[in-house]
Amino acid sequence: MNTLISSHMTTSNHTGVSHTVFHLLGIPGLEDKHMWISIPFFISYVIVLLGNSLLIFIIVTKRSLHTPMYLFLCMLSGTDIILSTCTVPQALAIFWFRAGEISLNRCTTQVFFLTSTFISESGILLVMAFDRYIAICYPLRYTTILTQALIGKIGAVIFLRSYCTIFPVIFLLKRLTFCKSNILPNTTCKHIILAKISCNDIRVNIWYGFFVLISTLVLDVVLIFVSYVLILHAVFHIPSQDARHKALNTCGSHVCVIILFYGPGIFSVLAQRFGRHIALHIHVLLANVYTLIPPMVNPIIYGIKTKQIRDLVVSFLFPKQK
Repeated sequence: MNTLISSHMTTSNHTGVSHTVFHLLGIPGLEDKHMWISIPFFISYVIVLLGNSLLIFIIVTKRSLHTPMYLFLCMLSGTDIILSTCTVPQALAIFWFRAGEISLNRCTTQVFFLTSTFISESGILLVMAFDRYIAICYPLRYTTILTQALIGKIGAVIFLRSYCTIFPVIFLLKRLTFCKSNILPNTTCKHIILAKISCNDIRVNIWYGFFVLISTLVLDVVLIFVSYVLILHAVFHIPSQDARHKALNTCGSHVCVIILFYGPGIFSVLAQRFGRHIALHIHVLLANVYTLIPPMVNPIIYGIKTKQIRDLVVSFLFPKQK
């Protein structure tokens, strides 16, 4: 496979042609195991669709759940479905049918939606931390502060932020000439992976990618951390031990989801930066983990740890046992 890529790059360097069609390899080095790898991908994707769709249906149809916490959870579930749909169907097409061919326009569209959805999910996790802060620190003013009108505006700001920060990436990619190669060693198109096979100076792409990372994900993590410092400060000043336990319990699901979302992403970034000796297929598998595992596990976490949702799911799935 390495010979194929290098020979392809050599011939491409002499053509002077800018490629408009690319070939996604899937998981390089594990092509013969693609069919087996597709099984957990497919099962996970089915769980993502069923779990999050059920959660959205229950929250939308039950008026008792039309509170800030559950409305933000509904946004999170919708974003989880989009995030997985941006990557898994493409990966399955490669694993099952070797359908790795993708046009430049489709590739840049995938980069846009995948990255902006990831940033949107980070923004939703931030406002969910803000929601827990208001609920614990200002319980009597909770519903008057977080009105449905404000929640709608917050949702609009989250998605506008993600789209506006990623929109310039399309133009940064469109200006490039792809004459090195049209082979992409991944299951999906990524901004820097695509930029690296161009013949141009990509310093602007690298610096803009760094700016997006700092102004969105890193900023969100810092603000979430600050929110939880304030939450813990308020919780440990509650005199009743039962009240303290109840307050912390309401944050449990959110903390689990935060760790699952940011943990694999941070590990993947560190592995790419410092793990040059790590095999390429490990990097690709890690990159797929943070777009597949959190969307699959999020509805399970909230279903198990949130009594209202748990009871409604049981009554929906087993109506005779109610």
